[in-house]
Amino acid sequence: MLAGMEIPETTVTDLLKRLRRIEGQVRGIQNMLVEARECRDVVTQIAAANKALEQVGFKLMAAGLTHCLQDPERAAAEGYPLDEVERLFLKLA
Repeated sequence: MLAGMEIPETTVTDLLKRLRRIEGQVRGIQNMLVEARECRDVVTQIAAANKALEQVGFKLMAAGLTHCLQDPERAAAEGYPLDEVERLFLKLA
């Protein structure tokens, strides 16, 4: 679990899987640069990795928001009042 916020283990497992996939994408981009691949192909892969990373953030925030809305007092006591969660969400937007 993430410190201070209850995120279901299935969500954490999914996020880790997605991050490992993104890690592979980034290594692929590095190889493309070493191989002097076509610029448009590299940019396409960068955009895909960026989108995938954004999805990880949104999925994490959705799970956190669900937790906070289910028990706002507890979430606030854990250091995640709704206004803080909103601020974190807007960082991704």
